[in-house]
Amino acid sequence: MLPRLVCCSGRSLSHSLTLLFPLPTFRTRFSAKCFSKNMNADNNLLVKPRRRANFRLCNVSSYTSEILEIRADAPTLHVLFVPGNPGVILFYKDFVEFLYELLEGTASITAIGHVSHSRKNLEHGRMFSLQEQIDHKIDFIREELQNTEVPILLVGHSIGSYISIELFKKSLEKVKYCVGLYPFLTLNPHSTTQLVIGKIAKSQVLAAALSYLIASLGLLPVQAVRFIVRKSLGKSWSANAVEAACSHLSQYHTMRNVLYMAMTEFRKLSEAPDWTFMRERKAQLAFLFGVDDHWGPLHLLEEISKQIPGIAISIERENHTHGFCCTEAGSLWVAQHVANLIKNQTAFTNQ
Repeated sequence: MLPRLVCCSGRSLSHSLTLLFPLPTFRTRFSAKCFSKNMNADNNLLVKPRRRANFRLCNVSSYTSEILEIRADAPTLHVLFVPGNPGVILFYKDFVEFLYELLEGTASITAIGHVSHSRKNLEHGRMFSLQEQIDHKIDFIREELQNTEVPILLVGHSIGSYISIELFKKSLEKVKYCVGLYPFLTLNPHSTTQLVIGKIAKSQVLAAALSYLIASLGLLPVQAVRFIVRKSLGKSWSANAVEAACSHLSQYHTMRNVLYMAMTEFRKLSEAPDWTFMRERKAQLAFLFGVDDHWGPLHLLEEISKQIPGIAISIERENHTHGFCCTEAGSLWVAQHVANLIKNQTAFTNQ
């Protein structure tokens, strides 16, 4: 029985996890009004020593949360990073460390994972909706960053972009700038992947079955799980991304929360984005899109440009994909882009 289950898990993992973490695809040429400038990341950071992010568990309104952070000695600002879904913060370790180096120690950086997207079943099987994850981040700002004297800058990835905008609404006195990376702000009716994930997430039976299937990998030796993850998700993944997938996504409670949160995302994002708020704050917002990203498609970029003329929008055309955080090269390029945005914004506000 077990060998058959393991064999089935190995074959199914590629399709199941690729839905959540798209592999690099061929990118077509696209002409639009807003393109990112030709920007070469400092590839020396890929090999030179860098300051490492510290991992800790943090209690936020009685919920235990996974945190990555690097504290600067004399920061002039504090960057709060919000992940996508899965909200496993260890996927972003390279990105956090690169961003700290590129900001040259001027900023403290905190990355907060989603509740129960964790290695251990700290919340005893409870599932958390998109709104509960938003409330969790609001509570974190109030409980952990309330006494921060420097400005807070929000950076969100995928659904984390939507969450960051919601945080911006609730913390206007603390937050001064918000960056959305490959933003998932509304449903894409042309995406087959979103359609499939939506159907799985909406069905308790299918969601539980897929979660059990992926969690069955946890019965294997660690080396075997690493082998399957690398074969399923690509050899280009960084060591940190492979370890995050092996340690967190092979947990039943994590996968159930990933799919439950996705279900609530799809319900909420069937509504139009809050164009009024974004127009009011357009000078404090910036977005980075990918060319072939079905989560943040280019027709959304065009809609944002139409609804909010003059807002800062860039397009990444370096083949790093929506799951940029899974490779060191992608993490470095996006960190360079974010660092440039932050430096430009800081220079503008200091004029």
